[in-house]
Amino acid sequence: MKIARIETMRMDKRPSKRPTTTARRESWASYTEVANPMSRFAEFKRMRDLWMPRWEGVWVKVTAEDGTWGVGPCSYGRPVAAIIEDHFAEHLVGQDCLAIERCWDLMFRMSKPYGTVGLTSVAMSGVDLALWDLAGKLQNKPVWSLLGGKVRDTLFAYATGNDTDWQMELGFKGVKLACPYGPVDGLWGLDENEKLVAKTREIVGDSVEIMLDCYMAFDVEYTVRLAERLRPYGLKWIEEYLIPEDLPGHVAVRQRLPWQTLATGEHMYTPWPFKYLIENDAVDILQPDMLWVGGLTACRKIAEMADVAGKTVILHGGGMYPYGTHLSIAMPNMPWAEFGIWPAPGIPLEECDWSPGCVLPVNSTIGVTDDPGFGTGIREGWLSPFFG
Repeated sequence: MKIARIETMRMDKRPSKRPTTTARRESWASYTEVANPMSRFAEFKRMRDLWMPRWEGVWVKVTAEDGTWGVGPCSYGRPVAAIIEDHFAEHLVGQDCLAIERCWDLMFRMSKPYGTVGLTSVAMSGVDLALWDLAGKLQNKPVWSLLGGKVRDTLFAYATGNDTDWQMELGFKGVKLACPYGPVDGLWGLDENEKLVAKTREIVGDSVEIMLDCYMAFDVEYTVRLAERLRPYGLKWIEEYLIPEDLPGHVAVRQRLPWQTLATGEHMYTPWPFKYLIENDAVDILQPDMLWVGGLTACRKIAEMADVAGKTVILHGGGMYPYGTHLSIAMPNMPWAEFGIWPAPGIPLEECDWSPGCVLPVNSTIGVTDDPGFGTGIREGWLSPFFG
């Protein structure tokens, strides 16, 4: 079966879902300062949405000769959609629908003149995920079955966000905090970061894991100083403390903090930076984003490299969409799934509008369905051409 069409789409006709329960208070995401790589600039420091691009999401629809179609999501709007429509589609139409590795390699290599990392690897992600969805539908199997079957029946799900009290009510046994302050905030910022972690440990007790997300905001020195401050609170890991390009810096942090579990990878693109981190024993946990790094195919390559090296992979946001859970449940070294809690406290998760096919966690446990492909339930009528 050959690929007949590759199209970029908007999911702008999907029925919206609105909560009926009244929130107790605003979500942490609406007011909490989060340390970030732009924190050194005062006018952009307070919130990430002061400087982040306004690009919308992109859905990629791949249609086979017999009319069967698969869809995959990716990010960053018009630039990514243009790469797919203006370049990738021309050369992938006519390829075997099931030759996913070949299609991935074609995209990886044909993009070399203008660069494969960043926006291009995001474009690759959308096409790759659509191809896996299509492959499952053509064979009437869930993607986890195409990957060799389940390694486990469920995944441990942890919550990301700073509404810790609400996350405890929802039954989570692991919480990840967004770190509010960084190097520009000096000793006061170190004190405030420690207060946040200390308060969280008081709320959750000793039977719940705590992690800290630093969102590319630190340098080597600050990472070491903060980790030493937080050592009494038993953090499960500290993540994404440096900008992703500073690979030698990750090695330096590892050397200075041999006792601290370290994690990163959310903003790294293609498997190659992960290869460096593994070979240099720079981190313990690798965290690719399936919608950015190059899709399921790239994440599987990363997971297999990491498994041989005895390292864990936990996808960024991997529990919030079926794309992540299907791969995680089929790989031996991907036991956890991240689930971001952005809705306001008091609103039940089932009343919120999640990604199509999302399986909600219950008591820190999440699973997958047996539906063909990724089991998203997306209807063709929900989609319209991105450049229509």
